[in-house]
Amino acid sequence: MLEQWGRGDRAAGNALLPLVYDQLHRLAKRLTGVPAATGLQPTELIAEAWLKLDRGALDAAHRRHFFALSARVMRQVLVDQARRRAAAKRGGDWQQVTLHTRDLAGGAEPVDLLALDEGLEALARLNPRAAEAVDLHYFGDLDSGEIAEHLQVSERTVQRDLRVGRAWLKQRLADG
Repeated sequence: MLEQWGRGDRAAGNALLPLVYDQLHRLAKRLTGVPAATGLQPTELIAEAWLKLDRGALDAAHRRHFFALSARVMRQVLVDQARRRAAAKRGGDWQQVTLHTRDLAGGAEPVDLLALDEGLEALARLNPRAAEAVDLHYFGDLDSGEIAEHLQVSERTVQRDLRVGRAWLKQRLADG
């Protein structure tokens, strides 16, 4: 179904949604945290992400890759939402968003989604593999073995990339 949907078969996409909805809802629930903080309920986030996935040429090789891609699109939707809110505010204040990921910043403190996104973009320029490992781990909910398979590196390399990426982001977010 993923391959058919990727080739533009919307019926395959419609048939796929009920099969993957529960997992997408778990991802969306983790990413939205407190609904009032993001302005989006998990169901709304899934709908927005699904529209984006449906518009583009979906290139998901397998189920795990599809969920990693879905999580990345959900993060983009949340970042776009935060940017719209910031632009609407006088002075362009950033929207503070609480993420309930696996302790990305080293504590259960709220993380500014726009600062996190900028940090991931900066990390990607310095160390693309570490940035992708962090993205897949925290937003895609993949474990180090699944990330290693996806990136075609050893699990130890992924663990090292996660430590480096987490430390770099923690420092970047602490510096403001």
